[in-house]
Amino acid sequence: MSTPPPVLLASSSAYRRALLTRILPEFDHLGPAVNEVPLEDESADETALRLARLKALDCAQQRPDALVIGGDQVPTLHGRRLGKPGSHERAVRQLMECAGQMVVFYTAVAVTGPAAEPVETYIERTTVQFRPLREAEIQRYLEQDRPYDCAGSFKAEALGIALFESIETTDPTALQGLPLIWLAGCLRRRGFPLP
Repeated sequence: MSTPPPVLLASSSAYRRALLTRILPEFDHLGPAVNEVPLEDESADETALRLARLKALDCAQQRPDALVIGGDQVPTLHGRRLGKPGSHERAVRQLMECAGQMVVFYTAVAVTGPAAEPVETYIERTTVQFRPLREAEIQRYLEQDRPYDCAGSFKAEALGIALFESIETTDPTALQGLPLIWLAGCLRRRGFPLP
């Protein structure tokens, strides 16, 4: 059996890096240079898939020797996209909007390389039902997790799980930013001995 190629994660996200270490002990990472603005009339799932693919292809140009993994996630509330809050005040507003509501997350992954290998893509739809939240609960939560760089204003892998009533998904890691069940299968198809 041949030696698998080096792996490159096309992401500057510390959360995706932490997730990938669960199945791959060694890989490099590189931040892609991709414009993440949605296209006109593009649905949330189309945006996530397009951006995951573009990120993988962008970094594959710099590392043609590597298997490259790109990812993207777009959350929506009543069809409206939710971004990263960036500040405490915006996170409070975002969580107040999400309280008692259903938020849908589209998490996409794309794998390409090395060299002329075709791109494989996958998208996972995760539905999160937020419980009703009082502003005091939101303030306490934000002071502890400080999820200002997280779309949706929470960290599901930390205290943010206490904000929910339920999660519906076929892959619980997708909500954190990278669907590892599908990705592990893709890597096995490409010669990685997992587990």
